[in-house]
Amino acid sequence: MSPAEDGDLLLDLHRRMLTIRRLEELVQTLFLRGEVYGTTHLYNGQEAVAVGFASALEPDDRVACTYRGHGHALALGLEPERLLAELLGRATGINGGRAGSMNVVDIDHGLIGCFGIVGGSIAAATGVALALRDSDRIAVAYFGDGTTNQAYFFECLNFAKVLGLPLVFVCENNGYGEYTPMAAVTAGEICARASGMEIPTRIVDGMDVRATRAAAQEVFALVRGGGGPVFVEARTYRFVGHSRSDPARYRPAGELEEWQARDPLELSRAWLRENLEDCERRLADVENGVSELLATCEINALAAAFPTPTPYAEFKE
Repeated sequence: MSPAEDGDLLLDLHRRMLTIRRLEELVQTLFLRGEVYGTTHLYNGQEAVAVGFASALEPDDRVACTYRGHGHALALGLEPERLLAELLGRATGINGGRAGSMNVVDIDHGLIGCFGIVGGSIAAATGVALALRDSDRIAVAYFGDGTTNQAYFFECLNFAKVLGLPLVFVCENNGYGEYTPMAAVTAGEICARASGMEIPTRIVDGMDVRATRAAAQEVFALVRGGGGPVFVEARTYRFVGHSRSDPARYRPAGELEEWQARDPLELSRAWLRENLEDCERRLADVENGVSELLATCEINALAAAFPTPTPYAEFKE
């Protein structure tokens, strides 16, 4: 790939990450205004993982995510307006306004579901990988570091290895299981758990979209080539609290600022400024385009109707 093509690609990845960041900021604003029902788990800071890996997927691959899945849905190509409408509980949402924030499904873009149960994404992706064994398609399971202490984790890794399933396990290690530091509840290194089952492992900088895309291309090729399951630990960080209005006061002083110095958006901007011609104008175009898109999404989603309740008699039939 030429430097110009590489620059064009990264600019597109930057646009996708920026769309995720801005939509999540909008979701938080709407949540605090009472427009988003239930709860929300924002993806701010982790965008490079979803975008980097999604950029290397094929259209017929399948993905399972956690309850922090808005970013993955957008990275896979779900239209922002349909996602926002879903979070607002509107009939125009991707699931008719009935899934809410934590249970989005979009089979057309390969998303078999976001799962509120810790470890649910691993079980779902393992089942899909079982169905994909005789094809060149793969399944990807995204999960957090807290999941590695769940029974799902060990059972599914063992099952996938024994059967040689075309499955990529991606642990988004943001350092916290909800409000608890990973080191306080997790013994040893996460990758060692997969290595103990003789599953190939990779550790990747989850703040750098170029690094995550390169890792995805490598492991996806290995799995498609019959290499069985692969385990990836993407070391990343969430810039917001766990959910709702969590102020994340449990974080040590200075930790957030240290990670924000490696903001995925700032890293991609820095690379683009060094390698892309007419960079400032093109970055401004991306910023303006994303702002205009989300402004329209907000207007349309808020104006959409709520779903019509299904009569109880229809459920009985």
